[in-house]
Amino acid sequence: MNQPRPYIAHFDLDSFFVSVELLLHPELKGKPVIVGGSANRGVVSTCSYEARKFGVHSAMPMATAMKLCPQAVVLRGTYQQYSHYSKMVTDIIASKVPLFQKASIDEFYCDLTGMDRFFNVSQYTQQLRTFIIKETGLPISCGLSSAKFISKMATNEAKPNGFLEIPHGKEKEFLWPMGIEKINGVGKQTEQRLRNIGLHTIKDIAQTPVAILEKKLGKWGQELWQKAHGLGSAELTTEWNQKSMSHETTFHENQTNIEFIHSQLVRLTEKNAYDLRQDEKLTGCLTVKIRYDDFETTNKQESIPYTSLDDELIEKAKDIFDKFYQRGRAIRLIGVRFSQLVDTGMQMNLFNDQHNKLNLYKAVDDIKNRFGDKLVSKAVVGRKKPRE
Repeated sequence: MNQPRPYIAHFDLDSFFVSVELLLHPELKGKPVIVGGSANRGVVSTCSYEARKFGVHSAMPMATAMKLCPQAVVLRGTYQQYSHYSKMVTDIIASKVPLFQKASIDEFYCDLTGMDRFFNVSQYTQQLRTFIIKETGLPISCGLSSAKFISKMATNEAKPNGFLEIPHGKEKEFLWPMGIEKINGVGKQTEQRLRNIGLHTIKDIAQTPVAILEKKLGKWGQELWQKAHGLGSAELTTEWNQKSMSHETTFHENQTNIEFIHSQLVRLTEKNAYDLRQDEKLTGCLTVKIRYDDFETTNKQESIPYTSLDDELIEKAKDIFDKFYQRGRAIRLIGVRFSQLVDTGMQMNLFNDQHNKLNLYKAVDDIKNRFGDKLVSKAVVGRKKPRE
């Protein structure tokens, strides 16, 4: 039986943070807007297309951006709103497609393979894009093709706020005229190495023997050659919502001491947050688990703005516990779980204080990695040592 032709759609919310800010502040439409740190410190998280015309781009030092575009409107951002709109788009996509992968806070892959038996996949994808725009008010670009990387490249070409389909059999026609810098994963260093051996377009890579590419770039050379021929994966990581990180502890003696239980929530949350940062992830949902002395077990979860910062997660864990713990009942087990995990990307560079906090936590993480996690810890009050 013939395998169905793969159809992978890639959706990317255009200048996501800026787009949300324009919904909240419509008077800024048409102006150069930068979301990031203060005018003198920090980096650009994202910027409007009006600001890009002056050479401003993501990850640029804010001081440089202000020299290029001194008239720009600089916003510190409202991270909670960004999480809200991201989850709104996630819910729409989840309700409309059979399989999807949330690659980041503003980027999604959808596997529409097999849907061509029932209707026109291209038309359905465009209708979904239109529906997202209508429901959220946010611009979103989309690419459709046979592989993830091609769809992502198609989305980049469709920006701003457009749609581009690369039909089956037309992959090389789309890819070959492009410069090598257009390939996902080709950074400045790799680009220069390729140009040094006379490779400037994707077609140049396709017509170069694999052995030469492997000699220059190792295993990455073979992957580049495959991409240049339009060969790429259509497999999605669809478990983003199911993947989680969790820690729990069972007490030697049942506990009703709130101060002690809070101290254990802090410890468990810190361990989860450490794991989160090691995997360069953010969490969008926090769950607190309580098992009482009669073995009745309850779980309470809440959606949160995407984060990996200890202080924000600890505050939320305590808040959830305090709201649903049945006062006076003895507890034998407590647990904390993070779910709805997405890649960090540039998201934590949004605010100076968040960026500084993240760097501080990462510095502590490095010390733990080198000397053990018992060397550095917060001072918390505990009366009885739990077992794990």
